Amino acid sequence: MPPIALLSVSNKEGLLPLAKKLHHQYGFELISSGGTAKALEEGGLEVKRVADHTGEPEILGGRVKTLHPKIHGGILAKREDQAHESDLKKNKILAIDLVVVNLYPFKETVADKNVSWDKAIENIDIGGPAMVRAAAKNHKDVAVLTSPDQYEIFLDALEKGKGETTRDLRCKLALEAFELTAAYDVAISKWISQKLNNEDSPRLEVLPLKQTLRYGENPHQNAAWYSNKYQGWGAAKQLQGKELSTNNLLDLDAALSTVREFGYDKTGANPAREPAAVVVKHTNPCGVGISDSLQEALKKALQADPISAFGGIVALNQKVDKQTAEELTQLFIECALAPEFSIEAQEVLSKKKNLRLLEINSNAIDSSEKDQLRSILGGAIIQEQDIQKVDQNEWGIVTKTLPSEKQKEDMYFAWRVVRHIRSNAILVASSGQTLGVGAGQMNRVGAAKLAIEAAGEEVKGAVLASDGFFPFDDTVRLAAKYGISAIIQPGGSIRDEDSIAACNEHGITMIFTGRRHFLH
Repeated sequence: MPPIALLSVSNKEGLLPLAKKLHHQYGFELISSGGTAKALEEGGLEVKRVADHTGEPEILGGRVKTLHPKIHGGILAKREDQAHESDLKKNKILAIDLVVVNLYPFKETVADKNVSWDKAIENIDIGGPAMVRAAAKNHKDVAVLTSPDQYEIFLDALEKGKGETTRDLRCKLALEAFELTAAYDVAISKWISQKLNNEDSPRLEVLPLKQTLRYGENPHQNAAWYSNKYQGWGAAKQLQGKELSTNNLLDLDAALSTVREFGYDKTGANPAREPAAVVVKHTNPCGVGISDSLQEALKKALQADPISAFGGIVALNQKVDKQTAEELTQLFIECALAPEFSIEAQEVLSKKKNLRLLEINSNAIDSSEKDQLRSILGGAIIQEQDIQKVDQNEWGIVTKTLPSEKQKEDMYFAWRVVRHIRSNAILVASSGQTLGVGAGQMNRVGAAKLAIEAAGEEVKGAVLASDGFFPFDDTVRLAAKYGISAIIQPGGSIRDEDSIAACNEHGITMIFTGRRHFLH
């Protein structure tokens, strides 16, 4: 008997090349139904319809077609079990050797906020997950393909095995199949729960294993990277350099989060999006710059704190040209990321063979989950990411001294950066450049001292941003001592009047934003 492949796919990418090789090169008989069968027939392949194979028509508008003993018996039968073989013969069931199934696009359907309940429910696949799980369970005898990404790997294995696949490969494919169905069920339960309970309530997402990392934050810690291959970092393209480490990924995430404050696309065609560069060290921005060109923005970011920038991560928010790439070679950095690197930029940076170069496009970012997962002992916390756009209309000037236009621009810049610095966070900035950063301190005065000291002589006339309110006026008085001209902070302390009075005493202008940005 020829081997049998059952094909039923929503995503038809790569379907015809796979089916043609299976049929013509390896002699597989093809069983299919619906749109998949039609696509195969239009491609010139001989296909046996599921209804003809089972002897039963599709019913309920196609809801029931593969849920049949001749399908599931053929998938689940153990080839070396005599009782199973007897049942197959008795019931005239043919063994199925390969299941190629990907599921109805439920997540893509509910990504539309206006999708109707009925449309979403109709995009819940029933027969697909049942076949996938059956094939994965019986992976000793059956191979299961759930993504076009697996087709080439499977065909290569068939070629090497002269029409046979290894149990190790089938086991790996089974793992990926169970990860798929687990994530699929979570996506459905998450959407229904949000609709019934709370539209904005975050829910746990199940992600497949992307790769095992060399180690965690330290060499004695194990680590693994789980990611959706079509979203976020799972969809990033590494152009060169060594394998990413745990710390690289954490720093890259912090760098991307910061640089996106200034817009993120390849062309920079939108005039509201400033060319921006961010340098991150240990998940904190140590240098941020904006300018009229990406090269100048990068110069500002690197010059802000060149000592901390050494061995750091650089994120850029526009396509990197040759001039910007040449600027990147002036200092040792671990990773550089951008929406795109030009061919000329890649040629320049290829000389830095250990530099990890990554492209991640805006679509991969925008389609990613908006919830943030943090682990705690024995559990997890899921919260909405702090990615709301800064709205200056919410701000209020609380001092007698009014800000100049330049001070307003500087405070707007500083406020967009300080939210990405670990609490307690203080930032000193001027003219689209960070000058000093005080991060992760136990008290706000300590953070201010660090930021002011890092700014050096440039502190005079600069602005100071704080991610949380001032419980006392001591930070204002310290800022005044060194010539800070403007302060932006959330406000909300019972002693706000003390800080306002200190500003008025020293001629400092101060803005309350009404929103804090703690980052732990």
